[in-house]
Amino acid sequence: MKTKIFLKSKNSRALLKLFFLTSVLTATHVNLFAQVYTDSTAKIEDRVNDLLGRMTLDEKVGQMLQDERGSNNIGSLVKNLFLGSVLSGGGSTPSDNSPQGWVDMYNNLQDSAMSTRLKIPIIYGIDAVHGHNNAYGAVIFPHNIGLGCTRDTDLVKECARITAQEVRATGLNWTFSPCIAVPRDIRWGRTYEGFGETPELQKMMSFASVKGYQGDSLGVPDHILACAKHFIGDGGTSGGHNAGNTQISEALLRAIHLPGYIRAIEAGVGTIMISYNSWNGVHCHGDKYLITDLLKTELGFKGFVVSDWNGINYVSSDLKTSVQTSVNAGIDMIMEPSLSGQIITYLKALVNAGSISQTRIDDAVKRILTVKFKLGLFEHPYANMALADSFGCDYHRSVARKAVRESQVLLINKNNLIPLSKTSKILVAGARANDIGSQCGGWTLTWQGQKGNVIPGTTIINAIINVCGSGNVISSPDGSTTSTPDVAVVVVGEDPYAEGNGDNFSLSLGSDDLNTISNVKSLHIPYVVILLSGRPLMIENVIIDANAFIASWLPGTEAEGIADVLFGDYPFTGTLSHSWPQNISQVPLNYGDSPYNPLFYYNFGLSEDGPLDVNVLSSKVSFYPNPVVNLLNISLDVMPAKPCKIEIYNSNGVIIASKQINSSKIQVDVSSYSSGVYYFRIISNYLIHGKFIKK
Repeated sequence: MKTKIFLKSKNSRALLKLFFLTSVLTATHVNLFAQVYTDSTAKIEDRVNDLLGRMTLDEKVGQMLQDERGSNNIGSLVKNLFLGSVLSGGGSTPSDNSPQGWVDMYNNLQDSAMSTRLKIPIIYGIDAVHGHNNAYGAVIFPHNIGLGCTRDTDLVKECARITAQEVRATGLNWTFSPCIAVPRDIRWGRTYEGFGETPELQKMMSFASVKGYQGDSLGVPDHILACAKHFIGDGGTSGGHNAGNTQISEALLRAIHLPGYIRAIEAGVGTIMISYNSWNGVHCHGDKYLITDLLKTELGFKGFVVSDWNGINYVSSDLKTSVQTSVNAGIDMIMEPSLSGQIITYLKALVNAGSISQTRIDDAVKRILTVKFKLGLFEHPYANMALADSFGCDYHRSVARKAVRESQVLLINKNNLIPLSKTSKILVAGARANDIGSQCGGWTLTWQGQKGNVIPGTTIINAIINVCGSGNVISSPDGSTTSTPDVAVVVVGEDPYAEGNGDNFSLSLGSDDLNTISNVKSLHIPYVVILLSGRPLMIENVIIDANAFIASWLPGTEAEGIADVLFGDYPFTGTLSHSWPQNISQVPLNYGDSPYNPLFYYNFGLSEDGPLDVNVLSSKVSFYPNPVVNLLNISLDVMPAKPCKIEIYNSNGVIIASKQINSSKIQVDVSSYSSGVYYFRIISNYLIHGKFIKK
């Protein structure tokens, strides 16, 4: 049966004509408009606005949530809650912890995102803080404290670029790095995550790191999104407590803890993570002045702000209140593993009640979408299989080896013991000498790290064997031996740790390490101490008898870099990124403090030929009236502790005189010295280094 339409007037016919015309135009407009966010040639701003205009509130708030890969039914959460991001926490890996296993997991999660109405890809984040450290077989670089000692921004940039390539080889596209904290108290368990105690180091290295991770612009296939963290003041908490209270003026906050972020923003960093700490009692996750007024408005940060793991929970004991306060403060993406559904419910209710404005939601989602478009995820959401062969490759390991040797800091080298002879019979003492896990520290395969040879790499003893041959190397975990070695290398240090578990208020060597040193000392042979640690430790009673001492930090998987400088194939060039206190009572101690009398001062480091920095600290020592032809007169500000002695070196680093001293007024007869430059070192419970010229 046909339906007939009868138009009884001209007006009716005109209205119907207008209706059909409007319908056609509307359909055409929608069809054209629908192409914008999927059009790779369109401006990103237009693509973002187009996509945002199509999103429901559910889809918007879903983009603001980041859940953990280990959550139940994570694929379903991505699909049904429209999650914007997934992450791996420390040690969270697919059951097949291989590059292909990561790729398969990532692609499956991206499939879930692609099955949604708007097909908005997820971004996948991970703490790749010194290499792709969750992934088995990745190259592990020195932690940042060691990289800070290199003062080599090109090298740091290349380490970040390689990390980006290995992360991208497993499909992932976002690292929660660089950490540009300024650790001001070495008792803090995250000290090793920062490049050093001064804002100058953070400025240098934050820019280099961001450029290494991201390249000159986002969207390069073998680069990833960087995340500067933790904003702000995390390294300045009172007493060095993790997630504590940073009690300083705004002027100091800006002078010490802000410069690294300014440089990261100048480098184009795409994301910034908020810190667990409070600033003068206000938790950073809920501080609108810091996040919106300072970071976004004053500094002009255009990327998106992400919370730390469960970080908004620090704001209030009530989760809904925490959501409201932190989002209104300016957090764009909430990292809240296993509670994403509940938070989405709260977000929607808060928006509908007017407690969070639609404008604030739209701003957050725009920022997130803009980064995703810049990364090229809408065009290339899946893993780039062309990068598979780069993972853990020889070139990457060679760069890590270079980073290791440049980060080694030579603190003592009596009688030019280093470089060691490659033909000597060498005792390698200490269980850590054959322990990749101790070399790498925290954030390695697991969150806290773990002892043992749990990942591929080269241990210190194997690096030494590779140079000297197994026939010349004696291994002894406790330092005892019945053999007759010529020299010993003693490896001591800290067990792996991360975050608050690493807060330490004594910073002393363990009894096993001290016993090992004692056993080696009883052999009456020269010995080198290599310290594996995430910060300076209290070594005043160790350095008196050691013939050489190396701060090796947490060098990662490529210990050949230690052997490179130990045997003289390369010179020592590393200088301290932290002041080294005499004892725990001096902590916190930082360059620029008054008084400033460390065991080893900031920027100190020896080469085999003598001090790299030979300036005498004016606050510690003075000459009177001046160095003269036959007598060197030195005046100390304080009476040195006993035992105490002065050592005089020639320009080749060879000790030519040594004598005990027991006064703050020191006089050395130099009448037998030929003209030239000489170095002296005063050894007590601290070290003073200086030079004089014999005319």
